[in-house]
Amino acid sequence: MTADNPFRPEHFRREDEADDALFYAMPRQVAHIDDAARVALAAYFGAAIPGGARVLDLMSSRYSHLPEGAEYEAIVGLGMNAAELAANPDLTGRVVQDLNRAPWLPFTDRVFDVCLLTVSAQYLIKPAQVFAEAARVLVPGAPMIVSYSNRCFPTKATAVWRALDTRGHARLIAAYFAHSAGFEPATMADLSPASGAGDPLYVVRADRSRGRG
Repeated sequence: MTADNPFRPEHFRREDEADDALFYAMPRQVAHIDDAARVALAAYFGAAIPGGARVLDLMSSRYSHLPEGAEYEAIVGLGMNAAELAANPDLTGRVVQDLNRAPWLPFTDRVFDVCLLTVSAQYLIKPAQVFAEAARVLVPGAPMIVSYSNRCFPTKATAVWRALDTRGHARLIAAYFAHSAGFEPATMADLSPASGAGDPLYVVRADRSRGRG
């Protein structure tokens, strides 16, 4: 750990260090958050993503949680399971890739208007590299929107994620943005149901720096 790198290797260890491809080989055709959280997330995306945008959905699966009826130029999903991606009706493009093994994106610079990372940040073992790549493929000023809840596959979540509470998770994601050096300061939003019923839901967003080369 150094002044400009707050992370150590042990922060990203998991209880299950077996090949992630084995864990994700069986399709899980589920939403990973409940209906109330899905509605809240879709509403947030509807307000945050302009019509006609080119959307990159990182660590994508069966659902992208985009608002029904919204029209985008492209929605490219990158995830671990081909069957889950094939079942996602929102996607116009699909890439099967393990970002823990290959933390780079197979796209040219500045080709997306928004990047989504939905309820999956807890599984990244090289988050700064992935966030830096997201900055590279976003146009200047474009947002990366990271959402999370209280659900996860605990044996595949990183040690640092499991050690933190909700506010700590927001600060951790903000640190991923800061350490990637490609984004403006991050902001957090609490989208949890006011009634307290259902899954909690939080968003951490940062815009791609306009000064980045």
